Amino acid sequence: MTSIDLNSDLGENVADRIVSDDASMLRLVTSANVSCGFHAGSPEGIRETLAEAVQGGVVIGAHPGYRDYENFGRTKVDIDSASLQAHVEYQLGALVGLAAAVGGRVSYVKPHGALYNTIARDERQSKAVVAAIRAIDPSLVLLGLSGGVVLDVAARAGLAVAAEAFADRAYQPDGQLVSRTEEGAVLHDPDAVAERMVRLASEGVIRAIDGTDVPVVAQSICVHGDSPGSVAMAAATKRMLQDAGITIAPFAGAR
Repeated sequence: MTSIDLNSDLGENVADRIVSDDASMLRLVTSANVSCGFHAGSPEGIRETLAEAVQGGVVIGAHPGYRDYENFGRTKVDIDSASLQAHVEYQLGALVGLAAAVGGRVSYVKPHGALYNTIARDERQSKAVVAAIRAIDPSLVLLGLSGGVVLDVAARAGLAVAAEAFADRAYQPDGQLVSRTEEGAVLHDPDAVAERMVRLASEGVIRAIDGTDVPVVAQSICVHGDSPGSVAMAAATKRMLQDAGITIAPFAGAR
């Protein structure tokens, strides 16, 4: 692999819940997954992050989640398909509008948190999310977990797809992410995180929590904006990838 994207989940701050340093992350990443308001963020904060992304030439992605503000979108919601589709359409519409207001465009969709993890396995909810994307803008790329069910569902429906790996999350031997409820699920050491991503980009593997190597095909790497030390991890990852001769470039071109 000669190039890979670096992305982060941003636009999630509110006055009483500051979780990320968006300005610093936007100087490092090539793609920004911007909250659509259901799980985190405020209209004014989201708009500010979008404006900073446009100014910095960072590709914008929509980051819709379950309507679960209290739990930061990290609790699975057993929602019927029609409601889920409407919720995702609503969020995409809002972000597309705010992005246009600051001179930008949304190029892709990366679902958030529990919704992201659910559609990596659940075909029914995957179909609802894919239907929502197609209804709003079928040219949007879907970014999902490498090996996830939703990527197959989306590709069958005619959407362009891209696969993602996580710099700051531990992996199970089957390629799924270790649940945040388990010890060691979230990684924090910048150099260790960066070294893992160099192996991913150069060898196509990630070391699982049990010590085995898991094959992972990915066009993008995520460093969560709300992880402690996220800016240091993103900086180290970018530096080590570039030192290894790997170009950092967006997987979805700005439109």
